[in-house]
Amino acid sequence: MHASRAPRPPLPLRAAAALAAVAALATGCGSADPWSEPHASPTPLGALRPGFVDPSASPTPEATVTPRPGSWDDVHPPAGYRVVLVTAGDDRPTTALVTAVRDWAKEEDVDLRTVTGDDPTRHVTALTRAMDMRPDLVITAGNDLVDPLAAVSPSHLDQRFLVVGAELAEPTENVTAADWTGASFRGEGLGMSSAYDTRSFTAARCAAAVRAGVAAVLNDLTGIVLWLDDVK
Repeated sequence: MHASRAPRPPLPLRAAAALAAVAALATGCGSADPWSEPHASPTPLGALRPGFVDPSASPTPEATVTPRPGSWDDVHPPAGYRVVLVTAGDDRPTTALVTAVRDWAKEEDVDLRTVTGDDPTRHVTALTRAMDMRPDLVITAGNDLVDPLAAVSPSHLDQRFLVVGAELAEPTENVTAADWTGASFRGEGLGMSSAYDTRSFTAARCAAAVRAGVAAVLNDLTGIVLWLDDVK
């Protein structure tokens, strides 16, 4: 005697189940890290206003440029702009810079990720982790990252970096800095500038450092120092 077989569901139900399985598979594939997908080179939305740089001559690498306040306000990152913030330290200046980066990313709908390098022996590792994500831009906040960045950036010229609230003594063409008198730490054993002033890290100046720096990078004005003494 043969065991009875359960009746097969009607064809419409089988078709619906098949569609559900395909949808589940598609959802599973879509859960992969979007940063692993190909990504077009970013182009800026908007243009720099007069006074950001001298229009008669492009700044040379390592040059210091004093942009007119607000001359970067019309420049915005494109949709899907990928940024990794590498931060080290919890001092007041670093905290102010980190807040400025996060506020900017939220306002501009930037895809921001953060790598924290509080262990002094692992600062280079933190920068390497950031580069391995292959972002459009790596932003560093914290004086402790200046020397590690100076060590790794020359070997990764295809990766763009922005240093906010500090600068490298001898930046390569892929490292841009946004700095001012009270934040002029340059590392390489040079010590802290006598003009260094934690009170100079105001919310307005930190925000300007991020926006002006990103505007410069998006417009291929890299390897320079943006001097922001005119921003209070």
